[in-house]
Amino acid sequence: MYGRFHPSGGDTKAGFSGPGFFILCACPPSASPWARRAGFRAVAANNFYFRSSVEDAAQKLKHLPFEDVDYAHIDHHRSLRKGFPEVIFGQEKTADQIVGIMEKMTVQENIVLVTRIDELQADRVVSRFPDAVYHKDAKMVILKKDEIPIRGKGTIVVISAGTSDIPIAKEASLTAQVMGNHVESVFDVGVAGIHRLFDHKNVIDEASVLVVVAGMEGALPSVVAGMVSRPVIAVSPPFLPCSTAAVPM
Repeated sequence: MYGRFHPSGGDTKAGFSGPGFFILCACPPSASPWARRAGFRAVAANNFYFRSSVEDAAQKLKHLPFEDVDYAHIDHHRSLRKGFPEVIFGQEKTADQIVGIMEKMTVQENIVLVTRIDELQADRVVSRFPDAVYHKDAKMVILKKDEIPIRGKGTIVVISAGTSDIPIAKEASLTAQVMGNHVESVFDVGVAGIHRLFDHKNVIDEASVLVVVAGMEGALPSVVAGMVSRPVIAVSPPFLPCSTAAVPM
């Protein structure tokens, strides 16, 4: 972390005035603009410069790497390292635990993502954070302070073999979207009626990456991988014994 204290009077050229203030950032001046934006966002609510007393600045920095709240070590530094904040996995967590983690994260982050959260838990979360949206079909809560710009390259296409696979496909689709990607979805095109898949060949051919939820028989990812030269990520639904795998092309 880099910082500079300015004495009383401020810097009129920079537009600052009044008592002494502290300008801090999470990366050196030589860092790329994207890295600098990520650093400032974590400690300064999306501003390139942070105006505060030294005491306030120290308090902000206190929990920058992580924050211990007894039942969780919240990784506040992840958005600096990875470009996206820690995702809250809601399954087996209580509503109070999810709310407690979100209360700490929203101080520093512009977006908070909760996955695998049931409707009862989500009602508690949304009542505490009215700007949060519960996506019932994906079992996800998304809280965002600003619109998310598209930063990814190309299009991610998410395909489900059957209608029963849509919750998993929706989870993948929404996650990719909030991470700044353009996403297209194709549902219920399993190998039992393979002609349905071929009807969407134009969308499939334009994909940069494909996420394929495998379906009951688990055959669809291999079929899609045989159609394209792009990476294909196979996702098994919960009732299959395997988990996520990359399909060789």
